[in-house]
Amino acid sequence: MNARTAHLDPVADSRKHLRWILGALMLTMLLAALDQTIVSTALPTITSDLGGLNELSWVVTAYLLASTASTPIWGKISDLYGRKLMLQLSVVVFVGASMLAGLSQNMGQLIGTRALQGIGGGGIMVLVMAVIADLIPPRDRGRYAGLFGAVFGLSSVIGPLLGGFFTEQLSWRWIFFINVPLGIAAFAALAMFLHLPVLHEKKPIDWLGSALLVAGVTMLLLVTVWGGQEYDWLSPTIIGLAVGGVAVLALFVWHELRIDEPIVPMTLFSNKVFRVSSMVGFIVGFAMFGSIVYLSIYFQVVRGATPTQAGLMLLPLMVGILLTSILSGQLIARMGRYKIFPIIGTGLAAVGIFMMSRLGVDAPFWYAALAMFILGAGLGNVMQVLVLAVQNTVAPQQMGAATSGSTFFRSIGGSFGTAFFGAVWTARLAAELSDAFPGGTGQLGDATSSITSIESLPPAIQSVVLEAFARALDTTFLVAVPFMVVAFLLAWLLPEVRLKTHRDVAEELADDAAVPLPMALD
Repeated sequence: MNARTAHLDPVADSRKHLRWILGALMLTMLLAALDQTIVSTALPTITSDLGGLNELSWVVTAYLLASTASTPIWGKISDLYGRKLMLQLSVVVFVGASMLAGLSQNMGQLIGTRALQGIGGGGIMVLVMAVIADLIPPRDRGRYAGLFGAVFGLSSVIGPLLGGFFTEQLSWRWIFFINVPLGIAAFAALAMFLHLPVLHEKKPIDWLGSALLVAGVTMLLLVTVWGGQEYDWLSPTIIGLAVGGVAVLALFVWHELRIDEPIVPMTLFSNKVFRVSSMVGFIVGFAMFGSIVYLSIYFQVVRGATPTQAGLMLLPLMVGILLTSILSGQLIARMGRYKIFPIIGTGLAAVGIFMMSRLGVDAPFWYAALAMFILGAGLGNVMQVLVLAVQNTVAPQQMGAATSGSTFFRSIGGSFGTAFFGAVWTARLAAELSDAFPGGTGQLGDATSSITSIESLPPAIQSVVLEAFARALDTTFLVAVPFMVVAFLLAWLLPEVRLKTHRDVAEELADDAAVPLPMALD
């Protein structure tokens, strides 16, 4: 029995323990999702303890760069050497890096271990979704999407709360140490209940392609991280990184077209579902991450909420994502159709972001909550459905590469969006403050550099500053609307392909292995 024929039995055995496996996958996903939010509230304490305030942003950036750049590599390697093995390896990397991060004695060590964490986290994010694709056919997969949407919603709410608790009651190091018992539990659960085929076809890994991809993506992400912050947008450093990044990625594409086992198969781009989903995912990530990040600024600066209160105020957004993820999944399973959901989702998201551009200083919370709920309802109809559409149209042998590719475009869109809207907000705030203080903003000094400084301003000046912040944020949200409208128009181009059932998937595998299909799979 070869590896592909053996694929039928282990998967069928895993489905018998589906509840346990889903629990293990959700716990594994929680590891990576929680780590993106739990660090934020501890950053001031970390820099006070280790020093290096000027390196604070790299604690977050190092994770982002490594996670985004490594995502396609994990997907392809899992196609070659087996999903379970690679998922367990990514958990080991993540847990080991978490332990090292908690033991860091200086900022250099912490930044390095955070990058290693990002490599493990990138693998967890994409491989969990790929394992689900291995176990559950597209027709039934949507009904489980809400569970994993709930994981992200839960991490967004409890992450800042746990970070604050550990920092105040124990030590900031526990925001990393907590991953160790969780990771061990996830690893053990995967070992016990997840049974997927172990592939014995040893094929070479495209290390040169991997290096080119990581280098090109990292250079372009550094443009978004450093542009307008460390260096001027038109500085030789930023221009050089941008040109170099594009050149390296062009070389990567040329290389991938010439080898037998590319990290990112270029044939994926001949698939219209993959092309359209990638474009929609990129734009949705661009507009979503670029706008949501400023909701927290709005609540903390303009509304005077604490970080914990701001996290709780985001609940309507998470509720919207959770409810529509579950509802759309159930409807897709019944209807066998998915195209309408990204169309509805991008339309709702555009409406929600437009409503947020009308918040202002005195907007009632119910209005903000409604805007966030509508945005969340839109995102819940888009994010998982795009991955589902891609997985439905690719061969099982390309499932990891296709899933990681879809995730990669959304992630890199979010990275570019965060930087772009950061530049929009910074420029607009400077313009608003200049209009509010015709004599020059020198009288403010560094008063707008922190929430505490703004609170210390005289009431009359503070009121003007808050108005300037609100108008700058409104403009930032408004600029995001056209991007989401473009995503809405692109969603109409997404092909509607019949969702596969258990038998469809089994037939593909049986045909590929040239074995008869058991009637029990009907």
